[in-house]
Amino acid sequence: MSFLSALFYDKCMKATEDACLIDWRKDLLKGVDGKVLEIGAGTGASLDLYPSKSSLEIYLSEPDENMRSQLEEKVKDKKLDNVSILSCASENIESEDNFYDYVFVSLVCCSVNDIEASLIEIKRVLKQDGSFIFLEHVAAENGSSRRKWQNRLNVLWRKLAGNCHLNRETEQHIKNAGFTITEIKHESMRKAMSLVRPTIRGIAKLS
Repeated sequence: MSFLSALFYDKCMKATEDACLIDWRKDLLKGVDGKVLEIGAGTGASLDLYPSKSSLEIYLSEPDENMRSQLEEKVKDKKLDNVSILSCASENIESEDNFYDYVFVSLVCCSVNDIEASLIEIKRVLKQDGSFIFLEHVAAENGSSRRKWQNRLNVLWRKLAGNCHLNRETEQHIKNAGFTITEIKHESMRKAMSLVRPTIRGIAKLS
């Protein structure tokens, strides 16, 4: 992502964050504890939403240097001594096997270069009894007018929006990777552009 895109990212997302994303993330993260990896942490939209627990260790991974510089500044300003920042991509997570109690992704799976490899890595670093928490915008229902427009505009959108896929079937990818989805909600992302409104959020476990 360019410096300018990263600089204005938070402002562009504010209406949607206020309308639904903050509440959705806070609800998903309310029960986390132990070691938590957030992949694609961006500029730190979730920083204030983690529960206050002395036992919580947060690892924030952000490969984009422009986004990561803002993330580092926020962590420094907030004096968060239980937060570590990583620069690794989702396809090659810098971690030993079976290390994390939770792995969290939020609006990330749409834009990773290799969704299958990313999910394999998440499985590798997650403890056997750990939880994979996800919040993603996804492909609209097959045959719908929105899905047809997602398909038509996907190539152009990917070029303009940092490899973001409008029509990625993330729920099916999660299942194909060997996860069992134990909780899931489908909901429209309010105050967002029509083509990115369909979302899924929930929790998956290792099968």
